[in-house]
Amino acid sequence: MNVIDAIQKRRAIKRFDSSFQLSEENKQQLLHEVLANAPSAFNLQHWRPVVIEDAELRQKIRTIAWDQPQVTEASLLIVLCAKVSSWETDAKRVWDGASPEVQNIMVGAIDQYYRDRPQTQRDEVMRSAGIFAQTLMLLAQEHGLDSCPMDGFDFDAMAKLINLPEDHVVCLMIAVGKSASEPYPRVGKLPFDDVIIKNTF
Repeated sequence: MNVIDAIQKRRAIKRFDSSFQLSEENKQQLLHEVLANAPSAFNLQHWRPVVIEDAELRQKIRTIAWDQPQVTEASLLIVLCAKVSSWETDAKRVWDGASPEVQNIMVGAIDQYYRDRPQTQRDEVMRSAGIFAQTLMLLAQEHGLDSCPMDGFDFDAMAKLINLPEDHVVCLMIAVGKSASEPYPRVGKLPFDDVIIKNTF
């Protein structure tokens, strides 16, 4: 599948075939592909995807997610979290393998960009998580799978359910599997000239 086909065919699926199960090998392949290919700010790889496999936990998540059926029907459910402190804890690790000169430049630039800027730290992990989510959904489409990004849930309750570390945030959920329903038609697309701004507002 070429990129434009994957983009056009990817839709937010609301009902999944609960009898369809991805093999562990296929799950691992999909996750390895997205981890290897999704870009992130300064290569910090802030994302921490929590793969929810326990049926009882999924049911609890569905309860805090407005009873949305994707939570329990999808073959793969990911609560996509991000490590806000990555800039401080992982800067050297993510540039391992680069020349010492490049490592020093990048580690210094990371520190200068993030230190004492908590809003930037949070904004950056959210941006990187969004890129990760879209990359995952397009890769799923390439594998003949359907997906749905989800933010309709109680974020504080989710943090408690998954025992979220203090320096992490919950970004969104992504459900992946085989569709059991037709997606809603594409409607309400705003005109090009109402959306695209040239140079300044």
